[in-house]
Amino acid sequence: MQEALATGPGPAWPGCAKIDRGLRKPRLRASDPLIISAAIMASRTPEDAIVQARRPLSPHLQIYRWYASMMMSILHRATGIALSVALLLLVWWLVALASGPDAFERVHSLAGSWFGLLVMFGITVAWAYHLLNGIRHLAWDAGYGFHPAQFRRTGMIVAVGTGVLTVLVWIAFLIAR
Repeated sequence: MQEALATGPGPAWPGCAKIDRGLRKPRLRASDPLIISAAIMASRTPEDAIVQARRPLSPHLQIYRWYASMMMSILHRATGIALSVALLLLVWWLVALASGPDAFERVHSLAGSWFGLLVMFGITVAWAYHLLNGIRHLAWDAGYGFHPAQFRRTGMIVAVGTGVLTVLVWIAFLIAR
């Protein structure tokens, strides 16, 4: 016979379950949330279980208050993705360099156009932000910077440092050019 979880007058402690050997239909009481969760999740989809157990659904993004730390976390991930795409552009440049002067000239002329310079500027911003925020994450891994005041201060340092580092890199680039 199929065993099911049920509660009844038998358990010595509240919230404990006894095994129903199939002699009667399992009964679930609202006072036993763990038993309800186990029984509902075993027989239905997760969405049905949430509705059955009368649990709140996860809030949508419109409900959240956007904090600077939330935005910085999202930007850190986005800059990581952008740097992965930039790595593909670097590989394209290296393949063109190995392919000969005609292929290299095409890539070099595209990189020197206003669009190419704009892309390289964006890559520089992504690199600077990801670098500085990565250092911030290393400090967190060491256990530093979790106080809310330190959290905000290091976030501001990363934001301002990104701008300063980007400008310094581009000044060096323009001087070397």
